[in-house]
Amino acid sequence: MDMLWSGWGDPARATPLPDSVTGLLGDLLGVKPRTLEPLALEDLTVPDSPLDPAARRALADAVGEEHVRTDAESRIRHTRGKSTPDLLRIREGDLTDLPAAVLLPAEHDEVLAVMTACAEHGLALVPFGGGTSVVGGLAPDAHRPFVALDLRRMDRLTGLDPVSRTATLQPGLRAPRAEALLAAEGFTLGHFPQSYEWATIGGFAATRSSGQASAGYGRFDEMVLSLTLATPRGTLDTGRAPRSAAGPDLRQLVLGSEGAFGVITAVTVRIRPLPETRVYEGWRFASFDEGAAALRRLAQDGPRPTVLRLSDETETLIGLAQPDAIGAGVQESSAGCLAVVGHEGTPEDTAHRREGAAAVLRAHGGTPLGEEPGRRWEGGRYSAPYLRDALLDAGAFAETLETATFWSRVPELYAAVREALTGTLTAAGTPPLVMCHISHVYENGASLYFTVVSAQGDDAVAHWTRAKHAANEAILAAGGTISHHHGVGTDHRDWYLREIGPLGTGALDAVKRHLDPAGLLSPGVLLPAGD
Repeated sequence: MDMLWSGWGDPARATPLPDSVTGLLGDLLGVKPRTLEPLALEDLTVPDSPLDPAARRALADAVGEEHVRTDAESRIRHTRGKSTPDLLRIREGDLTDLPAAVLLPAEHDEVLAVMTACAEHGLALVPFGGGTSVVGGLAPDAHRPFVALDLRRMDRLTGLDPVSRTATLQPGLRAPRAEALLAAEGFTLGHFPQSYEWATIGGFAATRSSGQASAGYGRFDEMVLSLTLATPRGTLDTGRAPRSAAGPDLRQLVLGSEGAFGVITAVTVRIRPLPETRVYEGWRFASFDEGAAALRRLAQDGPRPTVLRLSDETETLIGLAQPDAIGAGVQESSAGCLAVVGHEGTPEDTAHRREGAAAVLRAHGGTPLGEEPGRRWEGGRYSAPYLRDALLDAGAFAETLETATFWSRVPELYAAVREALTGTLTAAGTPPLVMCHISHVYENGASLYFTVVSAQGDDAVAHWTRAKHAANEAILAAGGTISHHHGVGTDHRDWYLREIGPLGTGALDAVKRHLDPAGLLSPGVLLPAGD
């Protein structure tokens, strides 16, 4: 199944907002109902593919004629990603980032052959996994035609080592299918980001993805033991042991490279036994600062839960921590801040860690709310993007951004980003509702994930561009990183380069020029596009 071309996920799961929420949006934020329906796919005006016959023959020789798609629908479905500006633009018929063709290779050598064909015919190339990028990772700064390299046919579990507890996966394997294949052997990857239902293994590696159970299983980049990278200069294999002192770790060069250095064609990851028990529960804290202190204590001193999240007062009040509860009215437990705490493992270990964590949470002012809030969070953990689309349909604007910093800087970063977003959007005549939660915790710091809802105004994309710019400036000024798990793409590139500085930029540029001398791969993603 393909994702909805003009929104998120399975079209059958798209549901409108309750009338109570629509009314609240109007009263609180001045949201006005849409007067025009979005264009239908068949209404879009799609230019002919700019591929000349010789280029098409070369690409067909690489992957097979039936796997070179230049029809309008295939190209539209591979235009940009799933950020709110992406969706607003495509709903209005803006196809300026339309690929010339969509290619579906089946194995590593076909990917190399496609690169050769692209080099010979002056084409750029953008790897495409689940299409879930929200930072411009699929919209290159290409001053020439480009092709989308859809990796869906590379979707197998190619190796399993139960003794070492490793698995080798192809990049186009979507997360639910990967989990099902591993579960059949008694294992789990344990990687469950919000994009889980649609994102792919290759995309997880290319963007340094972080899942909702990262407190227990770690980030995806911590799971990766080795990778294979297809580049215009040949094949790069990285990692032949779980740890090594044989020079710098080239895995780290590939992880987070977002298709700018090559196309990931195989990933070997560590796996864990399937947990026998999963328990998610809710805890209430009087304030965000109080809850953050409790999370820090668990992250630093344990026992560390598998899932550990904390919504601020606004997000808790609105109910965004439990998307399926929005519009149901404010409950007594909605006062203060809601933390979701999850434990996975054997029944004995889970009970022991749950008891220990509860003692820490109580000592820091936490009040137990039982398993119901945890079950509601679990049931709606992948629903937020659908909610975002429903808000757009109702005439509201909704978008997210995230960052991370050290624990001592969390209060400053939290305040600075909220102020930047609120001030900029209010000045534009679209005062926002700004919500935040701590989404991932570490011994030394945490990630802050912001959600912004406002009226769309006269130009929603322009309003958001100014607000995002202000938020990015605030993030750097307050000592945060420009992205914790969404990646760099083209949207964050300029701030990323400031974050790593001229010397770091030069080092990455040298890698880019060595592996991709013609600048074929994802132009403008991560690094500025060449001439």
